Amino acid sequence: MLLRSFIAIQMPTAIQDEIEKSTAHLKKALARPLVRWIHPHNVHLTLKFLGDVSAANLELLAHALKRESEQHAGFSLSIGGLGIFPNSRRPRVIWIGIEAPAAMQTLYRGIEAAAARLGYAPETRPFSPHLTIGRVNQNVSMADIQKIRAALEETTVGTLGAAPVDAVHIYKSDLQPGGSVYTHLYTAALKIISER
Repeated sequence: MLLRSFIAIQMPTAIQDEIEKSTAHLKKALARPLVRWIHPHNVHLTLKFLGDVSAANLELLAHALKRESEQHAGFSLSIGGLGIFPNSRRPRVIWIGIEAPAAMQTLYRGIEAAAARLGYAPETRPFSPHLTIGRVNQNVSMADIQKIRAALEETTVGTLGAAPVDAVHIYKSDLQPGGSVYTHLYTAALKIISER
């Protein structure tokens, strides 16, 4: 059996709740079917989308992730800001921004390399840390795009807080009519720096 899986950093519940509060007006203005909003407690930072993974490969990935994670110390992310990919003329993904230290890039590159050693294709786009909060319907009209652009321009999301990162996780994703359902499969802790 194959599991549609990805590697991610989990967001603290407090950050997820802040995202929900700061985007409630936007979600009302751009309801389904215009935008499919991610449930607030599903919001996470994807490090690597793996696609369909066999149970045997999942074991190999878990071991590789554990080895890689143990080489990186924990760090903190600053969460805030609002944006859209790829741009406001062709909106596809609505996101909350992440200000990440250099340690985030190093961890990302390490996970990419570990996954590549197991045969997973490397990501071709540059890593741009963000939290996806909504996906725009692909059949939007020009009038819909104008509506999305206007709603985004009227919405300001300031700094929502800091998210400490002390582990990375493997999740499986089940596509359901109401949206994706994520199930936690594995946790790999980052290196703990002892206080002296």
